[in-house]
Amino acid sequence: MPHPVPHRLRPMLIRRQLCATAAATALLTLAGCALPPRQLQADAAAPAAAGHWSGRLALQVEDAQNHSFSAGFELLGTPQRGELLLFTPLGSTLARLLWAPGQASLQQGEDRKTSDSLPTLVQELTGSDLPIAALFDWLQGRATAAAGWQVDLSRMEQGRLSARRHDPQPPAALRIVLDTP
Repeated sequence: MPHPVPHRLRPMLIRRQLCATAAATALLTLAGCALPPRQLQADAAAPAAAGHWSGRLALQVEDAQNHSFSAGFELLGTPQRGELLLFTPLGSTLARLLWAPGQASLQQGEDRKTSDSLPTLVQELTGSDLPIAALFDWLQGRATAAAGWQVDLSRMEQGRLSARRHDPQPPAALRIVLDTP
């Protein structure tokens, strides 16, 4: 049975517990904001000479439910062959999307789906279609046109890009913040 704390020591004990709780909260908050550096697995779907980007992305779909999706990401490859990894704020893998000509696979935890359509799996993963081919160009600073999308690359020097989809409905907004080297 624990001994009772003398009345005169209780305020000091409460302050100590509050400080410990505040410190733990601050550490967890900082850990949640930082994504650990990752190495993508060498894969036949992603050639060695391909591009590589990492950072955070957010997608807001302006439908009746106002769907939103955000995650840390690593993108490797080309529009024809590539890999997209999505991470939770604490750094665990949320999903892995692989594609090659005529095939794509999506792994979320133990669930694995395959399709001959990359846009179908992207729609399932994010809740919206994304212009993957144009996205690779946007990440390289090229304002490639994508049907229904308007891209803003004016902040690429700071590692930021944004794009809005107006057609087809519902409208959507994509924001990407790249990790700085």
